[in-house]
Amino acid sequence: MKLNPLMAAGMGLGFTLLWACPTLAALTEEQNFGIEVKATAQAEDDRDLGTRSGGDVNGVGLDLRPWVYGERGNWSGYAMGQVVTATDTIQTDPLEQSNSDGSGTQTSRGTASEREVDKSYAALREFWIGYSGFTPYPGEILKVGRQRLRNDDGQWHDTNIEAINWNFDTTLLRAELGAAQRFSEYRTDLTELAPDDEDRKHLFGSASYQWTPGHWAGVRAHYSHDDGKLKSQGEQLDDLDKTSNGNLTWLGLQADSDAYNYRNTNPLNYWGSLTWLNGTRDEIGVTSAGNDQFIAGEKNDRDMNGWATDLGLRLRLDPQWQVGAAYSRASKDYVQNGLESNRSNWTGTRSRIHRFGEAFQGEMANVESGSLFASWQMNEEYDASLIYHKFRRVDGNTGIGGSGINAVRENGNSNTFSSLPLEDGRKDLGQEMDLVVTKYFKQGLLPASLSQSFDEPSALVRLRAGVFKPGDAYHNGVDEYMHRAVVDVIWRF
Repeated sequence: MKLNPLMAAGMGLGFTLLWACPTLAALTEEQNFGIEVKATAQAEDDRDLGTRSGGDVNGVGLDLRPWVYGERGNWSGYAMGQVVTATDTIQTDPLEQSNSDGSGTQTSRGTASEREVDKSYAALREFWIGYSGFTPYPGEILKVGRQRLRNDDGQWHDTNIEAINWNFDTTLLRAELGAAQRFSEYRTDLTELAPDDEDRKHLFGSASYQWTPGHWAGVRAHYSHDDGKLKSQGEQLDDLDKTSNGNLTWLGLQADSDAYNYRNTNPLNYWGSLTWLNGTRDEIGVTSAGNDQFIAGEKNDRDMNGWATDLGLRLRLDPQWQVGAAYSRASKDYVQNGLESNRSNWTGTRSRIHRFGEAFQGEMANVESGSLFASWQMNEEYDASLIYHKFRRVDGNTGIGGSGINAVRENGNSNTFSSLPLEDGRKDLGQEMDLVVTKYFKQGLLPASLSQSFDEPSALVRLRAGVFKPGDAYHNGVDEYMHRAVVDVIWRF
């Protein structure tokens, strides 16, 4: 298999760092190299809501992630590789969201093998160099390379991407400033970028201040510039061709009681964010010409002016039990910036849980959601969360963003499928129950600089399960229930 030059160079650099791990580790007093071993079992039925045969996932997989970290003076370096093998195309990595387009305009054409996910693959997750000498504060670092960008709520950033990113984290002030662009997936199976990532640049920054002990308030901004070429009307399209581009700006306000820190013991925790989106987007339609051919339609200019909010309250009943409620609403013209995972510690436990359902896995785009939950945590050895979600469309005549649901219809005799449009005027998307239970075995001994790179600080066994019941916005012929259950076992050596 032929790798593109950027992927080959990145993997070469990363694995060179991995093979040199004894040398890098010698630069520090701690053992700063190792391997994370993750075994995953997934059972999923019915992502397409019974609209075609298949659509079920039942498999087990093994995910090996060797890593190495070294530092000398103000300089540091890190790399993490990945080797995955599985019996089915399962979700071993929560960052890989099931992302079907709910708008009814996205077409699964199956015309680009470069974007087909394999059951087994090798990858390079991160490789970066850091420098911490710009200020005397220990929580300051500039990282250059492919790295994990993450914010507390996971609704702005939570992804691995090539970036230049400066972080400043002190007792009273947290700030971030950076630029990012995806050049490669650094995977042996995905040899081309997704169209949404091609030629798309990101600039971002944020600042938060602890105005009183345990209470933070801040601002954040993100600018996305996409100048990728769109094909002219009448030209043939494949899965690697962009169908939209443009320039978008997000400005947001946020406040919280350190609610995403599972160690805080506040009797009442809260979080709230309000974000405005402004910009322009060019879009082209897609029409089927038969014989597995798709043609670019007319280009339309669209002004994007939207907003979104996410609010939550969590009450501590005793040292172990908490209950809470959360509400989210995104207008019909709002979209997220594409670097999010929507996973966070919003229920007050160590487990990072999808804000919009482990089965539905929705996005903030023309969706309103209400959630009730109860969570339990004991001595940093166990935690559990039981969650109820209700999902609705804000505008009953407009599609939604991506989700883990992919109801489809067959396009005649072409053996291709397109997303099944939602019913016009109907807003009820459905409801869901989630259960996430974790047993932790031992605390991981990891350098503080790697806190963003690892999802979990220790070995564990975890169940993530969700059952989704579609509402009347989906067609009458779909199945009544869809479920997704994932069991992860993680150990470190």
